[in-house]
Amino acid sequence: MSFLDLLRLSLRNLREAKLRAILTTLGVLVGVAVIVTMVSFGLGLQRNTTSRFKELDLFNEITVYGKSLSNLVEEGVGKRPGDPDAGKPPDRKKDDEGPDKPPERSLDDAALAEIAAIPGVDSIEPNIYLNTYVRANGKAKSVVIGGTLVPNAASRFKNFDAGQMISAPEADEAIVDERFLKNFGYAKAEDAVGQKIEFLAPPEKKSSEEEEQPNFFGIPLEDEESNDPSTDALVARSFRVVGVLKNELSGIGKRFRGTMPAYQIYISVQAARLWREEHRDEMSEVALQLARESGALGKDETIGYGTAVVRVNDPVALTDVRNRINALGFGSFSIVDQLEQLRTVFLIMNSALGLLGGISLLVASFGIANTMIMSILERTREIGIMKAIGAEDREIKLIFFVEAGVIGLTGGVLGALAAWGIDGVANRLAYRFVLQPQGASYIDFFAIPPYLWGGAILFAVLVSILAALYPAARAARIDPVKALRHD
Repeated sequence: MSFLDLLRLSLRNLREAKLRAILTTLGVLVGVAVIVTMVSFGLGLQRNTTSRFKELDLFNEITVYGKSLSNLVEEGVGKRPGDPDAGKPPDRKKDDEGPDKPPERSLDDAALAEIAAIPGVDSIEPNIYLNTYVRANGKAKSVVIGGTLVPNAASRFKNFDAGQMISAPEADEAIVDERFLKNFGYAKAEDAVGQKIEFLAPPEKKSSEEEEQPNFFGIPLEDEESNDPSTDALVARSFRVVGVLKNELSGIGKRFRGTMPAYQIYISVQAARLWREEHRDEMSEVALQLARESGALGKDETIGYGTAVVRVNDPVALTDVRNRINALGFGSFSIVDQLEQLRTVFLIMNSALGLLGGISLLVASFGIANTMIMSILERTREIGIMKAIGAEDREIKLIFFVEAGVIGLTGGVLGALAAWGIDGVANRLAYRFVLQPQGASYIDFFAIPPYLWGGAILFAVLVSILAALYPAARAARIDPVKALRHD
């Protein structure tokens, strides 16, 4: 018999027992729907996590670590230049979000230029932050300020609530975020643009000679005018707000874009570096002197940066760039490390969900086997006639395999469609009762790629054929003589 003959015969046999065939198909349908729904939820969670990483601009940035000033002090104090352990980095455990190895070099300007020359590197931005008092809108608060490259290709500086990016590296301009607006009492982002913010620092102490002024019998010869000397003396530098960053991320787990820490105020790297050099705090001054006295830092050497963010042209080149950075003697960290661990977790979770769904399909396979066995008992005489007129055992088996395949294919296709419908309804319900009340945007919690529903259908057909192995073998062993006598 040809395959079309086998298919027509199988369909006729299934039509003769419609209720039993429908119930068996429903069992396969439920099994496939459960598998696709559960696995699609795991895949959707993985997709949403990965897309959030991309949205946060984490796949094309590497955090580079160099020897900080505190490292130089720890290595240098108490060790002579000739000691074998001099310059050896202290033992430390690997931090999950720290460098993959202890840095061996200082991350100074020369090192930044060396890293910037690596093929694939788009830019390198040193992490310079300042903690100082800032006065704006009649209020003075202690604020952490960060330096940023100008211009800057990072996505965190693409969208503004008002204004724009700093125009030039040497401009006395600053950009702020929404926390700055709240802390300094600005009702709207537009109100802050164009306003002046003042960085405050203690006035420089004058020497005794500078403090002496010419006088005539105690009366000063020069009359210096000052509107408010006690206040104006604190103003070290003024900046004009030119932009307010837009906070695009909402909902649970809100964070800033990229690997660079978030600050309330941003100024250019040049301005931040100059401020750090001119207004170094006492702790940093002590550390600087200790490092130079111990020889860990040369008299003419400048202090390096603790960390810097390297931005690559293409995320594909990230691994190669990172290996080159490590070869230069620096430590590095990339979110890709965490992503590999997440992939392992998602693989285990998806396997567990698929296994749970597979149990329901396994139960459905018993129904298929039962249907096939009942079909043999009802068609024993028919099978005997077929074998008496020349049908081979292989053809008898194929009849039952095709019947089981039809049940598996029908149940698989309907199950995949049912899973698609279940996912759509679940997404709408989750948005209506969970996300919308919190003001969050719509999220598709499920992902049904073609390989998932296609693989589920093929799996259903395969399980159905395997379930028909015993009934088909039993039908092929029927003796035609006994079968013809069967009532």
